[in-house]
Amino acid sequence: MTKKAPDVLRIAVAQLNPTVGDVAGNLAKAREARADAARQGADLVLFTELFIAGYPPEDLVLKPAFLAACERAANDFARDTADGGPGFIIGTPLKRKSGVHNSIVVADGGKIIAERFKLDLPNYGEFDEKRVFQAGPDMPGPVNFRGVRLGIPICEDIWGDVDICETLAESGAEIILVPNGSPYYRGKVDVRQQVVIKQVIECGLPIVYANQLGGQDELIFDGASFAIQADKSLAFQMSQFEETLVVTEWKRGRDAAGAQNKDNPDGWVCVDGPMSRIPEKEEADYRACMLGLRDYVNKNGFKNVVLGLSGGIDSAICAALAVDALGEERLRAVMMPYRYTSKDSLKDAEDCARALGCRYDVVPIAEPVEGFSHALAGLFEGTKEGITEENLQSRARGTILMAISNKFGSMVVTTGNKSEMSVGYATLYGDMNGGFNPIKDLYKMQVYALSAWRNTTVPPGALGPSGEVIPKNIIDKAPSAELRENQTDQDSLPPYPVLDDILESLVEHEMGVDQIVARGHARETVTRIEHLLYIAEYKRRQAAPGVKITKKNFGRDRRYPITNKFRDGDKP
Repeated sequence: MTKKAPDVLRIAVAQLNPTVGDVAGNLAKAREARADAARQGADLVLFTELFIAGYPPEDLVLKPAFLAACERAANDFARDTADGGPGFIIGTPLKRKSGVHNSIVVADGGKIIAERFKLDLPNYGEFDEKRVFQAGPDMPGPVNFRGVRLGIPICEDIWGDVDICETLAESGAEIILVPNGSPYYRGKVDVRQQVVIKQVIECGLPIVYANQLGGQDELIFDGASFAIQADKSLAFQMSQFEETLVVTEWKRGRDAAGAQNKDNPDGWVCVDGPMSRIPEKEEADYRACMLGLRDYVNKNGFKNVVLGLSGGIDSAICAALAVDALGEERLRAVMMPYRYTSKDSLKDAEDCARALGCRYDVVPIAEPVEGFSHALAGLFEGTKEGITEENLQSRARGTILMAISNKFGSMVVTTGNKSEMSVGYATLYGDMNGGFNPIKDLYKMQVYALSAWRNTTVPPGALGPSGEVIPKNIIDKAPSAELRENQTDQDSLPPYPVLDDILESLVEHEMGVDQIVARGHARETVTRIEHLLYIAEYKRRQAAPGVKITKKNFGRDRRYPITNKFRDGDKP
């Protein structure tokens, strides 16, 4: 007698934070999630892309021992399902005769009942999967799970031009479940939903989009998992930047209200799931930076962090991010004054540290700077003082921070913003020293906007205090490196609103000089900024990693040559 297919399916979506390479830890996390899903009555747990390995595993996939460890973990986990609890879909790399594949396994009844391989390997921006994986050899068909036929494309399989969802529908799939590793940039949630809606229109089936959470080096995976009903409406929306597992209830032949659906008696609809608020603009960027810093520090085993608190906006917001991400007891802020440090800066730095509640030390740098100057006096005799002497101050500060790091095991937080890094307004082996930069991909005006926002709001999950944590004077005063008398950033750079617009045009949009001039900028300013952008590439190659916020960060997304003579401003 044929067993009747179920009319109800409870799918748990596990939006979790794996660690790349921690196969045992990721397996333990998966087991804990499955136990939680079982307590809530789930039939199936959907994990994210390459969960067992952590995503992206990059060249770890080239290591046979790593592949073997991942497959062992997947098999061990599959045996757990002999307990009669929920089955699962989980991502893992698999080595087969057809090559090494970005794969998922489906497990139920104590064994793996299906494998599926990713067909469309992304090879753009931050992705280079073709380097380590082979595409699946065949178009994946549906998987029969307890009488329900599931289509399971993997991440990029629904983004490209390959009609996998439509083919799955034609092959008898009833619901599409997509495990993903989709990194954050501002507005990405809307982009993902539009991609899924397009696929729903093509295939006529509901689609569940499960996305990874957590920071992995420079990438931030923001979760925000969701589903789109077959009628193109939002079925459920999970939270962004928060690790969570939710059980969603699906019914066959019903509408969203639970009533009989006579028009589609065999179709599935989600009748129960969360509708979380998705943060926007400054809140989203701030929470991405906070999550990225927290995971980088914790996953790499640092007990605490140290940064130079100068009284300027960049170090202030980095201090706020560090306290919010890690707690006040894990940040040591150090003011390193010299003769050009203003009284305002001394007060602002102290006020900021007091508002945040972190440890605050003052280490004057006159002796080391003068020691360097004395040591170099003979070599520099007959030359004029200038940028070299200014940079000695920055390098003395960098050395002090690295000494504190070395002595106490604290990671140095670097505090340069994207505007400065674009034009080389930073000192190698000075203020560029450090292990991680939470604002590396934020332009200066974005730093101001996030600082003003943080003074009005404590984001969810933040460990820092409420109220004004970045003194108003820091936000209001003219920015300065304070390396010489009466110096401001605008002595050598255009006003930041102008600079940022030119840089966004050059970096994010790859616009030509003529196009940028047409936006209202002076040609000589645009050509100068273009030149500074190109010649600073060698500095950026030596910069600490940092949170990716924009569509095109320096490093993974934008890979310009260091040796480069092209200038669009130089017309032949």
